[in-house]
Amino acid sequence: MTIEQTIQNVRLAQKQYSTFTQEQVDKVFREASLAANASRIKLAKMAFEETGMGIVEDKVIKNHFASEYIYNQYKDVKTCGIIEKDASYGITKIAEPIGVIAGIVPTTNPTSTAIFKALIALKTRNAIIFSPHPRAKKATIEAARIIRDAAVKAGAPENIVGWIEEPSIEASNTLMRSADLILATGGPGMVKAAYSSGVPAIGVGAGNTPVVIDDTAHIKMAVNSILLSKTFDNGVICASEQSVITTENIYEEVKKELADRGAYILKGDEIAKVGKTIVIDGHLNGDIVGQSAYKIAKMAGVDVPENAKVLVGEVESVELEEPFSHEKLSPVLALYKTKSFDESLQKADRLIELGGMGHTSVLYIDELDGVDKIAKFAKTMKTGRTLINMPAAQGAIGDVFNFKLAPSLTLGCGSWGGNAVSENVGVKHLINIKTVAERRENMLWFRVPEKVYFKYGSLPVALNELQGKKKAVIVTDSVLASLGYTDHITKVLEDIGVDFRIFSDVQADPTLSTVKKGAEMMQSYQPDVIIALGGGSPMDAAKIMWVMYEHPEVDFQDLAMTFMDIRKRIVQFPKMGGKAEFWAVTTSAGTGSEVTPFAVITDDKTGTKYPLADYELTPDVAVVDPQLMLSMPAGLTAASGIDVMTHAVEAYASILASDFTNPLALEAMRLTLKYLPESVKGGAKAKKAKEKMANASCAAGMAFSNAFLGVCHSMAHKLGAAFHLPHGTANALLLDEVIRFNATDKPLKMAGFAQYKYPNAKSRYAKAADYLGLTKGNETPEEKTKLLRAAIRKLKEEIGIKATIADYGISEEEFLGKLDQMVEDAFDDQCTGANPRYPLMTELKEMYLRAYYGVEKFNEIKSLKVAKEKSKEKAQEKKAQ
Repeated sequence: MTIEQTIQNVRLAQKQYSTFTQEQVDKVFREASLAANASRIKLAKMAFEETGMGIVEDKVIKNHFASEYIYNQYKDVKTCGIIEKDASYGITKIAEPIGVIAGIVPTTNPTSTAIFKALIALKTRNAIIFSPHPRAKKATIEAARIIRDAAVKAGAPENIVGWIEEPSIEASNTLMRSADLILATGGPGMVKAAYSSGVPAIGVGAGNTPVVIDDTAHIKMAVNSILLSKTFDNGVICASEQSVITTENIYEEVKKELADRGAYILKGDEIAKVGKTIVIDGHLNGDIVGQSAYKIAKMAGVDVPENAKVLVGEVESVELEEPFSHEKLSPVLALYKTKSFDESLQKADRLIELGGMGHTSVLYIDELDGVDKIAKFAKTMKTGRTLINMPAAQGAIGDVFNFKLAPSLTLGCGSWGGNAVSENVGVKHLINIKTVAERRENMLWFRVPEKVYFKYGSLPVALNELQGKKKAVIVTDSVLASLGYTDHITKVLEDIGVDFRIFSDVQADPTLSTVKKGAEMMQSYQPDVIIALGGGSPMDAAKIMWVMYEHPEVDFQDLAMTFMDIRKRIVQFPKMGGKAEFWAVTTSAGTGSEVTPFAVITDDKTGTKYPLADYELTPDVAVVDPQLMLSMPAGLTAASGIDVMTHAVEAYASILASDFTNPLALEAMRLTLKYLPESVKGGAKAKKAKEKMANASCAAGMAFSNAFLGVCHSMAHKLGAAFHLPHGTANALLLDEVIRFNATDKPLKMAGFAQYKYPNAKSRYAKAADYLGLTKGNETPEEKTKLLRAAIRKLKEEIGIKATIADYGISEEEFLGKLDQMVEDAFDDQCTGANPRYPLMTELKEMYLRAYYGVEKFNEIKSLKVAKEKSKEKAQEKKAQ
């Protein structure tokens, strides 16, 4: 049968086998394992007789291991259909077979490797075709036949295991090119051919295992473990020891133990004679592979006892010119003497670099006293199997001296050895895993201060909770301090015995230098409570002072880094509250900072505003006492009040809006629409209106703390910074344009991580209009949205906010000069990500221009521009004619 026919038959068998259930596959796997195990002696004898390598009794053990240990490891592992399911997260993982595996089998392990590869292929619903080594074809084919017959008897398709009857390079190459995956175990040339075939391959690298024996090691155990491994099947396992490295302190003791246990220490010119036999013309002499120490010595013309276990050559060089430094695949060892553990590591590292990258290394040491040395060894050795106190051959193949190391006869060497994997190859490497991911919006949250005190006169009652505290720092601005606002707090602190300091240097736009100054004062004073008193500026400054006080090691710029998802930010905020509680006492109805996790600080060296956001910045306690707000100037009341409306509108339309934030946002809109005009015009006499606006501000703050904001705030941040407009005023000038922009069912770009199933900003604005009593119920969503916009425009007019940006005396030249930078900065603002419609920079620019000129003038300018461009095009066409 030709190799092409074999491939065709096996592929048809695999197609049928791929439909088997886990129960059917497990039956095939079990029966094949039993058959291989039952034939372990027969196959071992065949392998020895055909190759002349190794020891029959050890080959029996390898065959036993390849059947029994592999079965035990994987008998309960799911490899068919659904192998993992998490209903909560909507993730299902489904195992699918790869297809036809090309199994390249070496002459050194012709039956055990075949058993191993056939079993893991059958367990994973794959078919396998073996390419035996020409010098071991009978043994490999017989192993494949035994497993195939048992698998077929257990219900597998007839041709589920195949082989090349007459191995050749041409046949192997045809097989490798036609397979779905290559499992390549063999010489460097064969492994390279596998990786060059154009088919996915899992190959193994050369092993040149160095053994470092530390001064603290149990020397008898170390030497006997080395001999156990090195003599096993005459050293043909690629993981077996090739060199022993020990310091001069224990060198003689190690050498004596080797000799006492049956190793032959080569003397004088014997080392050179054996060396010339190991390597011929720069390559390993294939005639010594798997031969006894006695036979190899005889080939070299050296007389040794017939029962010599291992030939040991005392050498110095670890470079390639030294034959003993090579991988020898026979009972021959190099023995090196060093002055220190570090020198031993250097030699081991060099041996690996020149011939065993990624494979195996061993350290013998006292594990209790040698923790640091073990860590250093692990860091230095570039080996997939870095073994401690175990024989290399039996240790590396797994599940013998460490039960968490997977049993395998194909040992990956990772990128160091030019391999696809760096671990022991098993069933997981022979399956494709389909991940079925059902749509799940990420968990949302609702996080606010633990306590919020509100109502007229609530401050002194709330402050009594500070009894038991020792030191307080009050952070405020100079105006509030000079007007005596701090007295509302200090009187209570004095009554309850809490010492205090006042920091009143906060400016309107708090700067980084001011914050650092306040933090230094806190470091010196060591308060256990920080009380922020004021509007947004003192709150913002106090929050960052709190961070710098509790965590002086943090980098401010890192904390200010923009994020896409607050839970996944690159730099995590430190845990707050270890030194001090944070209280926020608001004196204005606008920012909502008393309940938010946000702060904005300006770098006074660069002028850059840094918005910071993290729930660690959420105050522990908020106090909303309208008594502190009665004397707010009308202009500040108006700007702060319209900021409340903007907070509420943006939180309600945000992609992170939820059933918890929506009621707060709607009620904040209602209260603002109803009570803001009275609060502005009535002054200190409008006691009820002031209280309602205080509540609206706090409710809106809770809403946008959890739903976040949108591009109105993104644009307002940059507009206010560029032209020194009050933040609330900047929001007011842009809000109408933002609502118009968002209110569409077919945006050019949808938000990237929206919680909504489809764009719904227009319908949400319509619902807000309904809630505010602006509609009769029979209007379309478009009409309702227009009514909402009209109501907000009317509100702005009532409280004295001008219609356009130009109305605030900003020249066209100055505005246009800063426009492009504002657009770019607004696009990159932290608030942009939660906007219901993802904005392009051109769209942000148009909104800025509409807000600057007003809609009517903007349209005129746009029409003139279009007309000019058409006229220019016509002129060019005419010129071309």
